[in-house]
Amino acid sequence: MKNKNLAQDIVYKVKADFFRALSHAVRLKVIEALKNGEQSVGALVKQINVSQSSLSRHLIALRDAGMLVSRQEKTTVYYAIRDHDIFQVLRPITLMLRKKFKESERVLKTLGKE
Repeated sequence: MKNKNLAQDIVYKVKADFFRALSHAVRLKVIEALKNGEQSVGALVKQINVSQSSLSRHLIALRDAGMLVSRQEKTTVYYAIRDHDIFQVLRPITLMLRKKFKESERVLKTLGKE
């Protein structure tokens, strides 16, 4: 029984670490920016509008979490999505948030009528 609990604890920790890697807006922007393919760090800096040092920290976090792969060509580093199934994880979250915002909108409209 103790081994089963330990195994479950490890699974929960791995899941928490996975979601922690996604818990920053810049990281979500990076994943979305790479949806259609590999990009250089320079291109991502321009597209996401963050400093290169800040972006590099986020790219490393996503790569270390196993979400991105990188390659270097001369002095340019390129990043890409490791497994596009990440979008199957993010899609239901988007749908849930849309529902939440629609409900909030209905409540706000009701408040405006008083």
